[in-house]
Amino acid sequence: MNPLPSRDLEHILDHTRPLWERLRGSHLFLSGATGFFGAWLLESLVHCDRQLQLGLSATVVSRNPEAFLEKMPHLAGHSSISFIKGDIRNFAFPEGEFDSVIHGAASTSLDAASRPAELMSTLIHGTERMIRLAKERGTKRLLYISSGAVYGRQPDSLKHIPEDYRGGPDWIDPNSVYGEGKRVSEQMCSLYALETGVRVAMARCFTLLGPHLPLDQHFAVGNFICDAIAGRSIAVKGDGSPIRSYIYAADLTIWLWTLLLRADDLPTNPFPCNIGSSEEISIAELASAVASALDPALKVEIASKTKLAERQPRYVPDVQKARKTLGLVPWIGLEDAIRRTAEWSKASAHEAR
Repeated sequence: MNPLPSRDLEHILDHTRPLWERLRGSHLFLSGATGFFGAWLLESLVHCDRQLQLGLSATVVSRNPEAFLEKMPHLAGHSSISFIKGDIRNFAFPEGEFDSVIHGAASTSLDAASRPAELMSTLIHGTERMIRLAKERGTKRLLYISSGAVYGRQPDSLKHIPEDYRGGPDWIDPNSVYGEGKRVSEQMCSLYALETGVRVAMARCFTLLGPHLPLDQHFAVGNFICDAIAGRSIAVKGDGSPIRSYIYAADLTIWLWTLLLRADDLPTNPFPCNIGSSEEISIAELASAVASALDPALKVEIASKTKLAERQPRYVPDVQKARKTLGLVPWIGLEDAIRRTAEWSKASAHEAR
């Protein structure tokens, strides 16, 4: 795959530049760094390190680092990144101390969801292992990449879901494994913060888009972009009524780095924070936005012309906490985000031929 667009990497640096001095000369440890989040974190880390000459280094645990480096050869051999091979639940700890730890290992693929017991084990025991690493290696700050799934189904009466909402997933339903596993992992991180005083931030990520988002899986915006790139009608599988909001990956990455780098400034420990956009859009409207951004001549075909449910399922965060506490907002609008994602995906597909 192609490197991330330089304008996106510069955008990340522009909005985090003053914070990087806090990590000068530091060694970081990352899990989940070979997926969507990891691709953005690692490339932006390398870019900021190079531009600011920070002398950073990062160790990454992965079950298959060879596959990642084959996918992203521009990161292979980079002096600031090293990989260790292992399962997140029982990997061997490398030597040395790690000033900061980012824990994001958790698959959101359909394959992982089809094996709920394995997914739950990975979430819980992976978090347990990462906390033990942090305890033994002198960690000062930890960022846990969580999910808006911890809230369970968003109530009809709640337009935007805030961090202090106390609902949750149906813990008996196997389809709730991802959200429930993230909730338990947050509790483990909270206990770690209480016991050690280490600064812990928890990023509850909502729906996103950008380079590295799969276009052929269960992500609606990815499917729509795939249809548009292929020049075919944009297919909405249901009635198009669910409500979502989208944050572009470069903005998401700014929020993640800010949470980690400003951990010492956060008013509570741990500090849970929603990451996303509060600008809601229905799936049907999203399909139309993709057509408008990429090819207005394309038709949008909605499978069901009648409403399939009385309620419109919502998944939209309240992000006032991020704005008021850290000054974070989504800078890149939806249509621009769609165009950037499509341009990068087409260029990567062309390079792969």
